[in-house]
Amino acid sequence: MFVLIILISYFAILYTYSYFHGAKNSNETFFRGDRNSPWYLVAFGMIGASLSGITFVSVPGMVMWSDMTYLQTCLGYILGYFIVAFVLLPIFYKNNLTTIYSFLKIRLGDTSYKTGALFFLISKLIGAAARFYVVCLILDRFVFQEFNIPFFVTVPFLMTLIWLYTRNGGIRTLVHTDVIQTFFMLLSLGVILYGVMDVLDFSVMDAYREVVASEHSRIFEFSDLKSPQNFFKQLISGAFIVVVMTGLDQDMMQKNLTCKTLHEAKKDMCTYAFAFTPVNMLFMVLGILLICAFTSKGIAIPEKFDSLLIEAISNGTLGLGAKIFFVIGIVSAAFSSADSSLTALTTTYCVDIKEKSSDVRLRKNTHAMMAVLFSLAVLIFNYFNSTSLIDAIFILCGYTYGPLLGLFTFAIFGRRAVADRFTPYVAMLSPVACFVISQLTLKLFGYKFGYELLLLNGALTFAGLYVFSTQKKSVSVEG
Repeated sequence: MFVLIILISYFAILYTYSYFHGAKNSNETFFRGDRNSPWYLVAFGMIGASLSGITFVSVPGMVMWSDMTYLQTCLGYILGYFIVAFVLLPIFYKNNLTTIYSFLKIRLGDTSYKTGALFFLISKLIGAAARFYVVCLILDRFVFQEFNIPFFVTVPFLMTLIWLYTRNGGIRTLVHTDVIQTFFMLLSLGVILYGVMDVLDFSVMDAYREVVASEHSRIFEFSDLKSPQNFFKQLISGAFIVVVMTGLDQDMMQKNLTCKTLHEAKKDMCTYAFAFTPVNMLFMVLGILLICAFTSKGIAIPEKFDSLLIEAISNGTLGLGAKIFFVIGIVSAAFSSADSSLTALTTTYCVDIKEKSSDVRLRKNTHAMMAVLFSLAVLIFNYFNSTSLIDAIFILCGYTYGPLLGLFTFAIFGRRAVADRFTPYVAMLSPVACFVISQLTLKLFGYKFGYELLLLNGALTFAGLYVFSTQKKSVSVEG
């Protein structure tokens, strides 16, 4: 009961805060935040927006099989954020875009524009719903099962909460509520870390020495080029992951486009770039300390790496306080991710698909419709109740971001005019060809693609667009 009260109180804080920061109820406020957001609030809130509930659970357990090598990818993220700040943001601001996919219309044509927007809508709806589904399962286990509340009630209830505090202010609301959610997420991480150190009777210096001495403290992998943990592969892949899944994702870019000026947007992105890596490092430190706690208590370490933190909370190793803050942390990360996805989906449908950016009624109806579709997708995932299905969905969504990389790369750096009507076929065939190549490479050469699969996918899309293009130069729209 106490945990449920905490959850309801948390939502009450969000709703009250959103009421005073989103009362205008206009499309300019909902889509663009009146282009008046303080850059430092956007930067801080982006930490929570980038860390979904799955990240909160999974990253501590990653050290069980890959040590701390994920930090190599995080270093690549820093490079990626600088590319977004100094290459993409100037273009988006120069063209005064509400959605980033509008740039494809300016440079490539209407069909390419719709293709990019549709790829985002489909992949974001399915991917975000899959992530939210995993979090709903966790909340169902730790909160709602105690009251015999069925899952098909839990999901619409949580989505209704998100819909309520985003329905009027949209992105303007999220810039402010993300600050709250990031604060609670970081507070939860700190409390759980303290709980583990208390169980181990460690001081901060004891914890530091334990982490440094651990066999899981390895960060860099230079020796094996075939390994997915190879430094150069992770560094380059990390940079392109950010370029695609932040810079070419309306969900992640919409908040950044609410800053007053391009200069402030750059400051926001660069500040956030350096904040993201230390936060992920703390999650991995938590993982190493949890392994140490399990070992010292004689508790079997779970086989599945993403069960490490959940198991520590479930078996009471860390106590009630850690359980409460675990729920708060999960909710903070999940809500921050799902609410921005819901807002971005609404924006893209209204602005890009319907091209009615000033229609308030359409925006309200679309926002409600997306919340319903979100809930239905989660319930469908639960109906099949298959971990392999969820894994397949994440892989599929990863493939759908490749064509966006190819489209934007061609639009920004290409100097040829694309045959616009062929773009949908290129965008659909590229992921298929990418999958075939990855399977053949694994079978013939034993090389398994990791994150660099995104680069191959984008390259195939770029090549396809080049084939269906002419020498005619289009108008330059570079920033």
